[in-house]
Amino acid sequence: MQTHSTPSLQQECSPEQAEVWLRGLLSIAWADGEYDPKEQALIEDLIRSEWPQEEGKTLDPLSPEALAAQLQSQFREDFLRTAVMTAVADGVYSESEDQLLHQFATALGLELPQLNLLKTTLATSEAGSRQTLTPTQADTSHTDPLDPLRHWMDGIQVHNPKVARFLCRMIPSQCPFERDVVVFGHKVMHIPPMCKLNPLYDQVVGLRFRALSLLAEEGEDTTQYI
Repeated sequence: MQTHSTPSLQQECSPEQAEVWLRGLLSIAWADGEYDPKEQALIEDLIRSEWPQEEGKTLDPLSPEALAAQLQSQFREDFLRTAVMTAVADGVYSESEDQLLHQFATALGLELPQLNLLKTTLATSEAGSRQTLTPTQADTSHTDPLDPLRHWMDGIQVHNPKVARFLCRMIPSQCPFERDVVVFGHKVMHIPPMCKLNPLYDQVVGLRFRALSLLAEEGEDTTQYI
């Protein structure tokens, strides 16, 4: 297996390749079995806006083998980067997402030790099956074990408006979850924002910015995503 260099921004992704890319990302988004009504509405809205003439169209998840058979080699590493972003965007990284990411990497012929860092440097929750994205003790040292993963993820490029719109919808525009829990007029708890809990939050935000930049370059009004 070998790694592939990152294609340039001018490397266009065809509509057919974009659809394969999106189906792969949906496979990751639904890998943990939690397909809530909000996610369902988001995907239905995406399909209506991107394929307005194709009533009843669906975007079904893809197996690793099917993805590898359809996704061109020049887009594979960037696809896997966006798949990682999709997995960690909600601040929780599940065992099923981790397994599917590794299966995708193997099927796509990519040898990426960065994926091993993602699992081994994140703290395991009490439930055991889901890992909350919280910095480990090593994060406070001079050498952060997540740096190679961050560097790899920062190299991502967005090649197609359909993929860009999906990412802008999936990644929140603001740091979510921060709020005070008030009981009988008294604050009893403060829940910190995801950006304080997720050590990969800067990379997720960076991806969203790249997606917005691509849409702006295409002349699209991006205020709907802000």
